[in-house]
Amino acid sequence: MQRLFNFLAERDYQAAVQARQTIAASMQILQQFPFTCRKMDNDANNNFLRELLIPFDSSGYVALFEIEDEQTVTIIAVRHQREEDYH
Repeated sequence: MQRLFNFLAERDYQAAVQARQTIAASMQILQQFPFTCRKMDNDANNNFLRELLIPFDSSGYVALFEIEDEQTVTIIAVRHQREEDYH
């Protein structure tokens, strides 16, 4: 999260603040509805590995997370959709 904030803050601090708030607000859905997010396309067919799409401006972010149990969700990574290694 800090890397994403710093990258955007160098260009537009207010946008970086807004992006951080948008990401945090979007992750609130994971508290009640983690299974509504799309399944991660992987070879292991792990139904508990999911992605949360977070719209922001003309693109957005993707949060990769794993549902550990009925009370625990682990955020593995958050990336901007336009990052070079985004798949």
